[in-house]
Amino acid sequence: MNHVPVLTFFNNKGGVGKTSLIYHLACMFAQLGKTVVAADLDPQANLTSAFLNEDQLEELWIGNQPGATIYRAISPLTGVADLVEPITKNIEPNIHLIPGDVSLSGFEETLAENWPNSMGDKNLYRPFRILTAFWQVMQQAAQKVQADIILVDVGPHLGAINRSVLIAADYVVIPLGADLFSIEGLKNLGPTMRSWRSLWKKRLDNWQTPEFELPKGLMTPIGYVCQQHGVRLSRPVKAYDKWVNRIPAVYRESILQQDSVDLTPSNDPLCLSTIKHFRSLIPMAQESRKPVFKLLPADGAIGSHAQAVRDAYDDFRLLANKIAEKIQLKMD
Repeated sequence: MNHVPVLTFFNNKGGVGKTSLIYHLACMFAQLGKTVVAADLDPQANLTSAFLNEDQLEELWIGNQPGATIYRAISPLTGVADLVEPITKNIEPNIHLIPGDVSLSGFEETLAENWPNSMGDKNLYRPFRILTAFWQVMQQAAQKVQADIILVDVGPHLGAINRSVLIAADYVVIPLGADLFSIEGLKNLGPTMRSWRSLWKKRLDNWQTPEFELPKGLMTPIGYVCQQHGVRLSRPVKAYDKWVNRIPAVYRESILQQDSVDLTPSNDPLCLSTIKHFRSLIPMAQESRKPVFKLLPADGAIGSHAQAVRDAYDDFRLLANKIAEKIQLKMD
């Protein structure tokens, strides 16, 4: 089976614009003719609420349809049953959502319990089935809709859920803010990802059932995205520059284990993009339930806003193409 590439956006610090970034990229890849599976593996389900309105969410979450959310697809594994085929939400012709679920946090304990069990000497099928549940479900969904790419949103933590999400990842993009917390969080991410990668490789070496495919746990870092909206009118530009200009060196030291460099994000090839602050465009986009770059005059995007919409389109198109090049995804 040809596996669809999994790109996860990961940072153990919240508030860096990760979900908005994934939402806009999913829409841009779709605009550029690629079929996208957007997987919401964050128990807060923010990506799902970006795509679906409250009535749709209520119908989704209070219903009992097997496979209707990520948790409904994997929860049978907490008993004696197996995965249920996911039912994706077709947001538009080229975007298919695996909806998130606030109940997903209940799967954390199951994952934690089965991590040591996967290094036993017998009956390994079920522990591995549980630990790779996210990957299995995402690949099922992607094969069903013939997706070109899977974009994954996760919560800001380093627990068992995110460990299993990262095991499923071929590539990782790290969204960052320009502040002390992002810099310190970046220092934790590199060692954690290397540890997870190494520990998963030991488990793959211990696996003796080749007919049951497993993810490789590559989690290859392809770069970072800076969130410019950390700049506030009350905050001096000098303070912003202080932190943002430290990112290239810390990224290389912590994530890539390379020597420090004297670069800024503006001339760093590993900086995929600096996402501008959309300010008043964000409420317009949320009310219209569309990405910023698709706002129309009828939505209120007139005057200087219209130029900002065009700029957003150019920025996200450039970012989508950069990512495609990094992961060798052929673009038309």
